[in-house]
Amino acid sequence: MTTKSDFDPEEWARIVRAPMVAGLAITLADPGGPIEAAKETMATMHSATSPPSREQLLSEVALDVQEMVQHKQNPLKGYRPTGDQPTGDLVLAELREVHDIVAAKASPEESAAFGEWLVGAARAAAEAAREGGFLGFHAVRVSEREQAMIDRVRETVAA
Repeated sequence: MTTKSDFDPEEWARIVRAPMVAGLAITLADPGGPIEAAKETMATMHSATSPPSREQLLSEVALDVQEMVQHKQNPLKGYRPTGDQPTGDLVLAELREVHDIVAAKASPEESAAFGEWLVGAARAAAEAAREGGFLGFHAVRVSEREQAMIDRVRETVAA
């Protein structure tokens, strides 16, 4: 059983913000207006505080995210994708590195559950707001660019 104490503070900070980074990947893949961004953020936050399984690691991450939100702290604190690559690629690189950190210290089952949680956070963000169309007509729940990013997140965090 992997817990917070198995990671150093920098690693833990990256692990805690990873579900939010996964949601950010969707926002970057198909930017909408402020209402869509707010819906995507709220859906990501809900996913980040509601792990899909009962692994100790996931529960501790969710509790830390929840505590940050309750104290009005930004769960993405300290994260700024910078570099020469497109921002989406930088976000995926962060998710890959974080997943590698988890995989190095957690069981294969915990690592796989963490990866699926990140994919779930991305999917929750994508499904939070309809995309395209006019006044809601012909809008889709998940745009092609969002689906492509979900697929890239899944490939990135595959156990």
